[in-house]
Amino acid sequence: MIILFDGVCNLCSGTVNFIIDHDPSKKFRFASLQSTFGEEFLKKHNLPVESCDSFVLIDGENYFIKSTAALLVARHLSGFWKCFYVCILVPAVIRDFVYSYIAKNRYKWFGKRESCRMPEKNIQDRFL
Repeated sequence: MIILFDGVCNLCSGTVNFIIDHDPSKKFRFASLQSTFGEEFLKKHNLPVESCDSFVLIDGENYFIKSTAALLVARHLSGFWKCFYVCILVPAVIRDFVYSYIAKNRYKWFGKRESCRMPEKNIQDRFL
């Protein structure tokens, strides 16, 4: 599975670190939305390239965005984090409203980097 994330967003980069720490089976690989891979994927699926405010979970031929993507990721993490998947029972319109509110304010609340994060040597193989 591949996670596309906003490489300049501090919250998003922190989330990637969190996922790596709680993914001992290394199910997830990562690419920034700003990467060639990310931009090509967004264009191919008619998702906004310049203003994508969600991370994207790619699972084979399927992809998921917003709260559904987040909950599907949580389902595969180690520890009690997988328990958050039960929130999938909440209607998507409610979950995505909360997700979108946080996404809209992420730069204001958590800050923004000048450039995409560069992975450390020990996890470079998990980045596209």
